[in-house]
Amino acid sequence: MKTQKTYTGKFILFLSLLCLVILVNLSLGSVDIPFKSIFQIIVANDSNQETWRYIILHYRLPKAITAILVGSGLSISGLLMQTLFRNPLAGPFVLGISSGASLGVAILVLGVSAFSGSLVGFAFSNIGFAIAASLGAFLVLSVVMIVAKNIKNTMSILIIGLMFGSFTAAVISILAYFSSAASLQQYVFWTFGSLGNLGWNEIIILCTITLISIGLLLTMIKPLNSLLLGENYAISLGVNLKRTRNLIMIITGLLTGVITAFSGPIAFIGLAVPHLTKLIIKTSNHKIILPAVAILGAIIMLISDIIAQLPTSEYTLPINAVTSLFGAPIVIWLLIRKRTPH
Repeated sequence: MKTQKTYTGKFILFLSLLCLVILVNLSLGSVDIPFKSIFQIIVANDSNQETWRYIILHYRLPKAITAILVGSGLSISGLLMQTLFRNPLAGPFVLGISSGASLGVAILVLGVSAFSGSLVGFAFSNIGFAIAASLGAFLVLSVVMIVAKNIKNTMSILIIGLMFGSFTAAVISILAYFSSAASLQQYVFWTFGSLGNLGWNEIIILCTITLISIGLLLTMIKPLNSLLLGENYAISLGVNLKRTRNLIMIITGLLTGVITAFSGPIAFIGLAVPHLTKLIIKTSNHKIILPAVAILGAIIMLISDIIAQLPTSEYTLPINAVTSLFGAPIVIWLLIRKRTPH
C-alpha cells in the first residue's frame, strides 16, 4: 500500500507540473498573455482582446497539444525499443523509420527541381511533407517487418534497422549533392523540426494514432514485463514472442512515422525520457512506467518548446536543437552514473 501511495503521489506531481507547464507555454511568446485571459479564452471562449483569442486558439493551443502528443509518442516509442532490444541506447529511430521518413521528404523536396508549376507548391506544403514522410516511413517499416519474419535474433533486427538508417542517409547525401541551394535549404529547415505547423485536422490524426497505440499497449503489459528478463523467460511464460515483437515494431513505426511526418525528426526525447522516468519512478513495471513516460515526455517537450520560443523575443530556435541540447547531457550523465560504483 505504501508503494502504491508513493506512485500515486508522483503521478499527481507529474500531472500538476504538466498543467503548470501548459499554462506557461500558452502564456509566453512574442506577445505575453496573462493566465486569467488564457482561462477565459479556453474555458469560456471569451476575451476582451480578439488578438489574444486568435493567438491562443489558432497558434499556441494547437502547438501545445502537438508538443504533448509528440513528447508522449516519442517517449513511449523509446521505452518500447529499449524493452524489446534490452539496450539502454535504443530509441524510436533505431529501426530506420525516421530515416525512411527523411528519405521520403528528401526525394520530394530535393528532387522537385525537375518539375514545375503546382507540383512545386504542393511539395513545399505541410501536406506534401506529411505524405512523403509517411510513405518513406511505411516503406522502411514494411521492409524491416518482412526481413524480421526470417530472423529469430532480436539484436539482428536492431542491426538491420541501423543499416537501413545508414543506407537512407547515404541516398539523402547523394540527393543533396545534386540539388539546388533553395531545395537544400528547404529540406534542412524541415530537419530542424517544428511544432507550430499543424492545424486541427492534422492534430486529430496524430491524436487518434497515439490513442490507438496506447490502447494496444495496455493489452501488452505482461509480455512487455516478461521481455525485461529475456526472450527465453518470456517464452517460458507463454508469451508469443513473434507476435509481441511484431506488435511492438508496428506501434513504434506508427508513432515514429506519423510524428516525423508532421513535426520532422526530433532527436533525443525518445532516448532520454525513459531513462529519466525510471530514475524518478524507480520501477520497470510497464503498468506504471508507460503512463509516467508519456506524461514526463509531454512535460519535457513543452519545456523544450518554451526554451525554443526565446520568451520576450520574436525569434524561435529549432526545436530539434533544443531537445538535443537537453537530451545529450542526460544520456551522458546516465551512462557515467551507471558506471560509477556506489
